[in-house]
Amino acid sequence: MSTDAIVILKDDHKEVRALFREFEKSTTTKARKGAIVSKVIELLTVHTYIENEVMYPEVRRLLPELEDDVLESYEEHHVADVLVMELSTLKPGDERFEAKTTVLIESVRHHMEEEEQDWFPKVREGLGRNQLQDLGARLLEAKRRAPRSPAQPSALKKAVDAVVS
Repeated sequence: MSTDAIVILKDDHKEVRALFREFEKSTTTKARKGAIVSKVIELLTVHTYIENEVMYPEVRRLLPELEDDVLESYEEHHVADVLVMELSTLKPGDERFEAKTTVLIESVRHHMEEEEQDWFPKVREGLGRNQLQDLGARLLEAKRRAPRSPAQPSALKKAVDAVVS
């Protein structure tokens, strides 16, 4: 497994996109949609945690010219965190479950596309291979200790603290 930070983050994106596509299929049952959303919540909680804790602060430090991009990403994570918190309290039969999930999907897709098409190339250009490998190792370590649910106090608090500070 590669420890290149960008490869790790793109792999996370692929996994989330696959779940989004399955959710959107007309043949997906409500029960399966509930399971998909539970998994998406877990994956996004971990992913935003490792980006907020490791990737964004390090890129801010090493590539100050990307400050505005990082701040925008924190805000996009904040929007996703709010939707994830709200979704975590809903059931597949609830009136707003599908609509809220659709908004989350649209928001996260936009964020992933922006990262992959604009931000990641800038980061790759600005950081050397060794720096990306070291950063990736730190991402993997953060993944091991990351909260798996927005109900874990550290997940949302860390995200909010990162935006506020």
